[in-house]
Amino acid sequence: LSDTDAADDLVQDCISRALSKLDQFRDGTNMRAWLFTILHNLNVEQGRRRNRAAAEIISISGDETPNIAPPTQEIGLTVRDLYRAMDQLEDEHRQIILMIGVGELSYKQTAEILGIPVGTVMSRLARGRERLRILMAQGATPALRRVK
Repeated sequence: LSDTDAADDLVQDCISRALSKLDQFRDGTNMRAWLFTILHNLNVEQGRRRNRAAAEIISISGDETPNIAPPTQEIGLTVRDLYRAMDQLEDEHRQIILMIGVGELSYKQTAEILGIPVGTVMSRLARGRERLRILMAQGATPALRRVK
């Protein structure tokens, strides 16, 4: 987010949602990672809402040649495949990928939060990334089936 007010609103929405869903938090898991996941999901939802609103404005205005970005269907499909692949990862790998990749935490910070050695963080991250690459490659070549 480039707008500080929008970022503040996003954090506020994250806190509000976390408090309303606190019963879904599992003891023994990482609260920070859980909050990062909520924050990420809210950001994605808000982005989709903004895109829908922009599309509605364009359709209402009747402008045949809107000044918008080129089609992003391929990017959307890649993101969808990424979400599906992330869902298939083991929790320990997904958690570390999100903390380091999305949360931009260092290996040391991640290790401290999870209470594990830095080497374990590094190996889980490497295994998680490799598994993610494999899952994404499988999603890139859909299985063909015969249609009669």
